[in-house]
Amino acid sequence: MSKQDDNKAVVGRWFTEFWGKTVNLGVIDEIAAPEMLLKYSLHEPRRGRADIKAFMTDFRAAFPDLNFWGTADLIAEGDYVVGQWEGGGTHTGPAFNDFLIGSLPAATGRKMHFTGTTVLKVVNGKIVEEIGLDDGVTALTQLGLLKAAA
Repeated sequence: MSKQDDNKAVVGRWFTEFWGKTVNLGVIDEIAAPEMLLKYSLHEPRRGRADIKAFMTDFRAAFPDLNFWGTADLIAEGDYVVGQWEGGGTHTGPAFNDFLIGSLPAATGRKMHFTGTTVLKVVNGKIVEEIGLDDGVTALTQLGLLKAAA
């Protein structure tokens, strides 16, 4: 397999085990670099394995049915892999204060479903950064944190 194929395999596993329907937090220790950067528009950037584990633990507690999946083949060039995705979840858990724009009280029952594109950098089989561009306006509007345009 080529370097690009190897990198796509790492990212495919990450998408399935970290972002998929059932989380495996052990995947963070296995394929995330120790100081990995996780950055999306909805949340403060996260850095390092412990911070990323805490983020996902809280996110999944608040949204127990959280699930994201790929919507196109992964594209790889050099150290970079690009993926398109969609997904979301229902806020049935505890209060969640990780959104940059505001917090949700416990168990609002609100659903979010949105799309995005992510660029991941993989070096020596480890993800060193995941930077995503998501449709955060849609998610935040669905959750009631942004007012829908009239």
